[in-house]
Amino acid sequence: MTADYKVQGDIAVITLNNPPVNGLGFATRLAIANGLEQANSDPSVKAIVITGAGKAFSGGADIKEFGSPKAMQEPNLLSVILALENSAKPVVAAVHSVCMGGGLELALGCHYRIAAPGCLVALPEVKLGLIPGAGGTQRLPRVLGVEAALNMIVSGEPVKSEMLAMLPGQKLFDKMAASVDTLAQEALDLAHSMVDVRPLPLVRNLPCKHPLGDAYFQFARNMVKGMSKNYPAPLKCLEAVEAATKQKFDAGMTTEREIFINLMWTPESKALRHIFVADRAASKIPDVPSDTPQRPIASVAVIGAGTMGGGISMNFLNAGIPVKMLEMKQDALDRGVATIRKNYEAQVKKGKLKQDKYEQRMSLLSTTLSYDDLKEADLVIEAVFEEIGVKQAVFKELDRVMKPGAILASNTSTLDVDKIASFTQRPQDVVGMHFFSPANVMKLLEVVRGAKTAKDVLATVMAVAKKIKKTAVVSGVCDGFIGNRMIEQYGRQGGFLLDEGCTPAQVDKAMEKFGMAMGPFRMGDLAGNDIGWAIRKRRYSEKPDMKYSKTADLLCEKGRFGQKTGAGWYDYVAGKRDAIPNAEVVKMIEDHRAALGIKPRKISDEEIVQRLVFALVNEAAHILEEGIASKASDIDMVYIMGYGFPVYRGGPMNYADQVGLFNVVQAMNRFAQNPLDDAKFWQPAPLLARLVAEGKTFN
Repeated sequence: MTADYKVQGDIAVITLNNPPVNGLGFATRLAIANGLEQANSDPSVKAIVITGAGKAFSGGADIKEFGSPKAMQEPNLLSVILALENSAKPVVAAVHSVCMGGGLELALGCHYRIAAPGCLVALPEVKLGLIPGAGGTQRLPRVLGVEAALNMIVSGEPVKSEMLAMLPGQKLFDKMAASVDTLAQEALDLAHSMVDVRPLPLVRNLPCKHPLGDAYFQFARNMVKGMSKNYPAPLKCLEAVEAATKQKFDAGMTTEREIFINLMWTPESKALRHIFVADRAASKIPDVPSDTPQRPIASVAVIGAGTMGGGISMNFLNAGIPVKMLEMKQDALDRGVATIRKNYEAQVKKGKLKQDKYEQRMSLLSTTLSYDDLKEADLVIEAVFEEIGVKQAVFKELDRVMKPGAILASNTSTLDVDKIASFTQRPQDVVGMHFFSPANVMKLLEVVRGAKTAKDVLATVMAVAKKIKKTAVVSGVCDGFIGNRMIEQYGRQGGFLLDEGCTPAQVDKAMEKFGMAMGPFRMGDLAGNDIGWAIRKRRYSEKPDMKYSKTADLLCEKGRFGQKTGAGWYDYVAGKRDAIPNAEVVKMIEDHRAALGIKPRKISDEEIVQRLVFALVNEAAHILEEGIASKASDIDMVYIMGYGFPVYRGGPMNYADQVGLFNVVQAMNRFAQNPLDDAKFWQPAPLLARLVAEGKTFN
């Protein structure tokens, strides 16, 4: 059973008990239906209260069932809500903590509702590319008013119960409880007071109109359309709410259901649901149980006060964890602290951070020029120059001074974490924590697991990532880990496209039209073209048989390193990030092409997108095959959170699944025939070839 049934005096109490958020899976729905039937069959029971155990009333549908036939297994949620409405005895919903999605729709089916203060109320289905599917679009406008309900449904954002209770004329809550602690008794009292009331009130019988009618919905449609590019669900939310104002209740329910089912099959909804599940799965490491003991992290040390070190420090200060920052020179420390202050002051100026919070965070920051002052930190993160000799010097010092059990982390983006661990006498305590720039903004954290990294170190770092609001994905040790190893192949294809006839602007526009936050050449300018240059120089000696376009090297030889020099693939005006095409760069590419004897050809946007995205996919398949990533969905999270891959496409692996892996391999075979491309790279990774042969997908 996932709901408890208990009779208190003459009131039956049905308590949802399906942790962590009392999801409305089949077993829970059945238990609610059975409880209702039992209460209505018991002559000693006069009324019914429904509530939730633990820290939620209900968070809605069970994610393990989402989108599966089991979600509609009888009694489905629609049937349970109908049973609530048809109960001969009054039903009171006692909501607290979390009341979202199907949980709110369940409460709206009850005759009365009482809420504890601080309860987060939402219909967040739009974030999964859907609309509410169990009456939310039809009932919420009847109790909150059309405008307030539409705002909640289109945004999917939670609103606190006390805020909703203040809306004029609202009928969502019949009463607000004094506190969570008194909710149970106040719900019983409300149920007692309604025992003899007939007829029992139903939300479906309330009127639903907007005084401006069509004019309001046209205005709302224009607003929503402007904000929902590439996402069909927000406009469909509006369509369903409009139906509530123009159709009888049952007809409106039919409209809602049709829209819900149609959206369920859209690629956008499939992608968003995939990300929802992938985000939660990323924190699960196959051989590290969820009950693995964690090391306490009460204080953090950061080596380096530059852009990365300062950004990393801010994450911990934001979470209320003291940070001690180390540099070799006082002026470097002063610059680092000044940058952190500047970042916080900008937030205060914009109203995103209160002055007292800013001061509180800065009070947690201290600095030092001596490694000896770091000895009591529980976690130390190195953020120094990306060169193995520099890392060696740092980790030898950390090994000398840090207390036993301290976690030693490197922010390296490409270097061998096992080699870094070998510089210490405690390799079990060493782990990679690869933050993405700017570290105080980007959500992704690649957690790099060394060969000897202890399981409790991994469990601790994953928990710390959650505390500092990062999406952590575990990677094994290889050059570039997951994200940068894949992006190298993406960048190589960009170079080949220039050789064959494209301009940087054409490639970037094609990828941005596809949905990338920025194309490969704008991204190179932002990151610094000299970084890629350094990697390529290393590759030329390590992998002399790997093919590269030389255009990027020619660009760097001109000192065009990107935004930091005001000139890269594009020109930049100081203080702005607008990429301005440069005629000399285009001529440089044309001259290089001519020197190679290549006759330029017209290349379609479709080919540009396929070559760049499928390059990511094929390299990712190698990464999965080698066990560097444990699951395809982890790779999708890396690219969604760290590289600007379009959310509505669900990441490169999900996108490949939707295109069809057979079609992906067919395209790769075509690219392998191109003499200017790299035929060896386009040989499908063994995993990809096997999945195609077996008719399977990555996810």
